[in-house]
Amino acid sequence: MEQQRPFKIPESVLVVIHTPALDVLLLHRADGGNHWQSVTGSKDHLDEAWEATAVREVREETGIDTSGCGVVLTDWCLENIYDIWPQWRHRYAPGVVFNRERVFGLCVPAGTAVVLSPREHVAFEWLPWREAADRCFSASNAEACLLLPRFV
Repeated sequence: MEQQRPFKIPESVLVVIHTPALDVLLLHRADGGNHWQSVTGSKDHLDEAWEATAVREVREETGIDTSGCGVVLTDWCLENIYDIWPQWRHRYAPGVVFNRERVFGLCVPAGTAVVLSPREHVAFEWLPWREAADRCFSASNAEACLLLPRFV
């Protein structure tokens, strides 16, 4: 008998990875469509700290070590509440329709190596922050890219 996955927790992080020159790393989702985004991911358990979630998701999706030399993770102390898209609601407990997202920035040296998780992303690109905002499929992700200069 197939074991079902536990429901996703409707609390996630958005991590805008960028260089000191404000080039932003965008990832192309592997699940179809032309969806470009920053690192995102849900908590593994309710009491997982926001920062721990951000560190884990960055490592899983990009291979970047947040404790590396010249790497600075910053909690922007911003949160977004948004509707979970209907096609993804089956991942959550019945009746869950909203997600709470905490925003972080991660400054990395130019030329930082990126190793994608192929089950999640098929390509990546470094773009100037305004171009990155235009490319993002998520409104909250685009807004975070536009806020980047205020947080560096």
